[in-house]
Amino acid sequence: MALNRGIDHLVLCVNGLEAARDTYGRMGFTLTPTARHPFGTANFLAQMQGCFLEILTVAEAAKIPEHGDGHFSFGAFNRDFLARGEGFSMLVFESRDGRADQAEFATKGLDTYAPFDFSRAAKLPDGSEVTVGFTLAFATHPDMPRAAYFCCQQHAPEHFWKPEYQIHENSAQTVGAVVLVAAEPEHFRDFFAGLQSPDAVTAEGGNLRVATARGDVLVLTPGAYERRYGAGTAPDLGGGPVLAAMVIDVDRPEAVALALGTGSIPWTRTAEGIVVSGRDAFGTLIEFRRKPA
Repeated sequence: MALNRGIDHLVLCVNGLEAARDTYGRMGFTLTPTARHPFGTANFLAQMQGCFLEILTVAEAAKIPEHGDGHFSFGAFNRDFLARGEGFSMLVFESRDGRADQAEFATKGLDTYAPFDFSRAAKLPDGSEVTVGFTLAFATHPDMPRAAYFCCQQHAPEHFWKPEYQIHENSAQTVGAVVLVAAEPEHFRDFFAGLQSPDAVTAEGGNLRVATARGDVLVLTPGAYERRYGAGTAPDLGGGPVLAAMVIDVDRPEAVALALGTGSIPWTRTAEGIVVSGRDAFGTLIEFRRKPA
């Protein structure tokens, strides 16, 4: 199986960036300084090994461009997502060549758009400022209006990835999985096969597992989601499938429990690991589990 696109990062939309910084900090994450995009959004990151969490908000709504013919607007999608509530809006895969990814998605029949290039300032751990650049290749599904996907090519990775930002009190190492909840997971088999490859997608009990070079995408029915996380935890699917949860692989679960306890973050223990509910994490359930050997 050729696993050529690992999970690169997750876009997690919040209304208040500083409130989210406080909460993620109390969960034991080391966080980057706030950065601003030229298209009206702002973020901070929790970098891990080869992937990261992007906590994002709308900072300057007047700067957000609308979607256009053949063009996808990152800012407009997340602005509109936030109008419905906070949470996990976009799943991002790594890329070596954003334009090649877009061309491949198009040949596979996915709904895709012109590649998008941009740069922004980034502050290094020593306080100095550099410029980082990206090319994004988007893909969407008409029956998933509340979730979008793209590949992200880094043009200055030596300025972006910093070991100082990747050491976390909670011992977080990487994104082990993300969970999409859908009424009929099988309906999206061809879409995920196009994002990865047909042999990366397997079905079991009405659910899908999409293997990637870094982490899995689990597409679960509401019932399967509640069997994993508890009764009443499945999201409302009235607007379509929802990116509902992320699984963070950690070295030491006891460090997670200590950080959450010290930070006064409510949590529960499940068969899989330690869980912070979406109510306490801006609409996205977080499962911390011991990193598989």
